[in-house]
Amino acid sequence: MPLTTQHSTRIEQPGAEIMVPLQRFWERQGKIAIGVLGVVAVLIAAGIMILRQQAKAEEAAAGKLAEASLFYWQGDFQRSLQVARETAQQYGSTPSGIDAHRQAGDAAFFTGDFKTAIAEYRRYLDRNKQGMLADAAGRSLAYALESAHEFADAEKQYLALVGHFDRSSSAEFLLAAARCERGQNQPARAIPHLQRLIDEFGDTDYAQPARIQLAELQAAGTGAAH
Repeated sequence: MPLTTQHSTRIEQPGAEIMVPLQRFWERQGKIAIGVLGVVAVLIAAGIMILRQQAKAEEAAAGKLAEASLFYWQGDFQRSLQVARETAQQYGSTPSGIDAHRQAGDAAFFTGDFKTAIAEYRRYLDRNKQGMLADAAGRSLAYALESAHEFADAEKQYLALVGHFDRSSSAEFLLAAARCERGQNQPARAIPHLQRLIDEFGDTDYAQPARIQLAELQAAGTGAAH
C-alpha cells in the first residue's frame, strides 16, 4: 500500500473538537436566546411607552392644577374647587393629580364647605403621608375639623403636628388642642395642653395667652381634674 494511503485522508482542523459542541449548543439554545432577547426588547419598548404616557399625563395634570391654583389666588374658590376635583378625577395617578386634592381642600375651606375640605385633605394624606406638603395638609385638616366642630378629631390632629413645624407653630397647636377640649365642654382636660405649652414653648407669643387661660381654668375650680 502506498505510504500516502496509510494515513487518514481526513485533515483535522485545529480546534475542531471545540467547535462541534459549540455548534450543537447554539443549535439547541440559539432560538431560545433570540426569543429571550426579543421579549426583553418588547419589555423595554413597553416601559419607554409607559413612561412617555405618564409624563404626558403629568404634564396635562400640572396644567389643570395650575389653572385651579390661579382661580384660587384670584379668589374664585368655587371655580378652583371644580377644576381641582376634575384634575384629581382625570389624573389621579399622577403627582399633580394627587396634589389636586390638597388644592381642592383649600378651595373648599374658603367657601365654608368644611366637610368637603376635610374629605379632600384626607384623600391627599392617604396618598402622601410624609413631607412638608403632607404636614401643611395636616395643618389645614386640623383647621377644617375644628371649623366643622369635630373637636375630638381636630384635637388629635393638632397634637400630631406638634414638633413638625417651628416652635411657634407647635405652641399654636397646643393652644388649639386646649381650645378643642373646651369646645367639647371638657375645660379640665385643656389644662395639660396649656401647661405643656408653657413648659416647653414658654418663649413663644402663645405662652402668655396660655398662662391667662390656665389661670382662668384654675380659678374656676377645674384644676382638680388635672
